[in-house]
Amino acid sequence: MFGIGTKNIGIDLGTANTIVYVDGKGIVLREPSVVAKNSKTGEIVSVGEDARAMIGRTPASIVAIRPMKDGVIADYDTTVAMMKYYIQKTLGSSNGKPYVMVCVPSGATEVEKRAVIDATRVAGARDAYVLEEPFAAAIGAGLPVMDPTGSMVVDIGGGTTDVATISLGGIVSSRSIRMAGDKLDEAIVAYVRQHFNLLIGERTAEQLKWDIGSASKSAVSADDVSSIRGRDLITGLPKTIDVSAVDIAEAIHESVEEIITAVKETLEETSPEIAADVIDHGIVLTGGGALLHNLPDVIADATKVPVFIANDPLDCVAIGTGESLKSIDVMKKK
Repeated sequence: MFGIGTKNIGIDLGTANTIVYVDGKGIVLREPSVVAKNSKTGEIVSVGEDARAMIGRTPASIVAIRPMKDGVIADYDTTVAMMKYYIQKTLGSSNGKPYVMVCVPSGATEVEKRAVIDATRVAGARDAYVLEEPFAAAIGAGLPVMDPTGSMVVDIGGGTTDVATISLGGIVSSRSIRMAGDKLDEAIVAYVRQHFNLLIGERTAEQLKWDIGSASKSAVSADDVSSIRGRDLITGLPKTIDVSAVDIAEAIHESVEEIITAVKETLEETSPEIAADVIDHGIVLTGGGALLHNLPDVIADATKVPVFIANDPLDCVAIGTGESLKSIDVMKKK
């Protein structure tokens, strides 16, 4: 159907991580969306996990770049280099050029979608197509997207949170906000700086979020603490302090509220029939942000609708993108 010997691939090109799905094989690659390059020569030093390890630890001549910001391309040339690396790594010795399906946030503009398609073609695709993230997430989560019944998905990634109600193979109502995992990390960095006079990096903030972070202040204890290291802003020297789960819940409270507001607004735009279906079937959470402790309970309490975390929430978008490769002939005719 797609050319002899050519493996077609689906890419979840995320702000934080890139996941690649190969038709017939499933997920074959999962790496951070980070590129390390020499700022003097422009040469790519490393990509993915090796480049991520360099964040905050590079000499002046090497910069670790995250070329995706808020779910869309912020640095075109670096994104092309990163995608070329991942496509070649995925295909190995295969010479065929694949058809590639790439995910974009539901709020991406036509210009942003075109940039993704162009970058994918330059990186080595025979042709490229884009799919909206919440729709891919719903497919990957196993929701009945083609049925005449309403489903609701909340995909919380690194750069964006995409909320959508879906029925009969299309998005009925949606919201895409640039409030997701990265913004939660930034909020933790700002809180620790303001309340403890300690400067920490984004990797430390992310680790705090996973270790003791919670969407609910009432569900955590001040006795649940984690030790972190950073630079004391007063003395300028390294320092270790204990931060409690209550502190982290306070730090990310406003960000979590923004996500809840997006969910509520999407529900308010939904027809009564689909709203009734959503109440029956519940809201499904996907993406890395779905793993934030107590988030399902907080959203359920705010919306009065049951909330569930999808199986393999980190992989739902990639799986859905890969599944959509089966309908790539339809995309070609668009």
